[in-house]
Amino acid sequence: MRLEGRVALVTGAGSGIGEAAAKLLAAEGAKVACLGRTRDELDKVAEAIRGAGGEALTVLADVSKPDEVEAAVAKTVKEWGRLDVVFANAGINGVWAPLEELEADEWDRTLAINLKGTFLTVKYAAPHLKKRGGSVIVTASINGTRVFSNTGATAYACSKAAQVAFTKMTALELAPHKVRINVICPGAIETEIDDNTDRRDLEHVKIPMEFPEGDKPLERGPGSSEQVARLVLFLASDDADHVTGTEMWIDGAESLLRG
Repeated sequence: MRLEGRVALVTGAGSGIGEAAAKLLAAEGAKVACLGRTRDELDKVAEAIRGAGGEALTVLADVSKPDEVEAAVAKTVKEWGRLDVVFANAGINGVWAPLEELEADEWDRTLAINLKGTFLTVKYAAPHLKKRGGSVIVTASINGTRVFSNTGATAYACSKAAQVAFTKMTALELAPHKVRINVICPGAIETEIDDNTDRRDLEHVKIPMEFPEGDKPLERGPGSSEQVARLVLFLASDDADHVTGTEMWIDGAESLLRG
């Protein structure tokens, strides 16, 4: 029970990495606020946590909207009186397209969810985290940090690279308050995010790359959300009490091969 007595806020908690992390943090003793935009998904996660003996709260919010994020944080703190862990995980792949075909509003939407959403989540959580110290974990990606070969994913990669810079900047700012902030960079993980990726006309700009033995050296396949959740738990816990401002890749060496 490494997080007993603590309160965690998980964004994008309705599926994939967010769902796995919410369940694991709860299993380790945290009270978990599950934040997202789809009530049915969030309720299922919260019910699963409660069914396993934990405490969970459903919080509806669009992380790109300041008022909704502020209200979500306030609801969490009102419910349990504190906030100790924040997993800023909500994100989208958005539109992957040649530069000339990528529309300005498509760029804006990707940056609004992935980067602005991270900023807003940490901004409104920070005053509560400063009271006792705590941990923030941000979900970025190998894209934009080690891998740049996914041609057309320009908006996505830029948002992920910026999350790493955001983490390093805020790690120094929050360190005097005993608030740690780190960023994880997953590679291919078995989640539903690819189902929501809009790929358009990439055959004209795609750089051909061949990996006869696969591009995931360690396990020859994608990782799981549960594997990523274990890294989140480590960074949320006191086991990582001297770790801040750090990016951690979790990809089975995929990015070393493709970078």
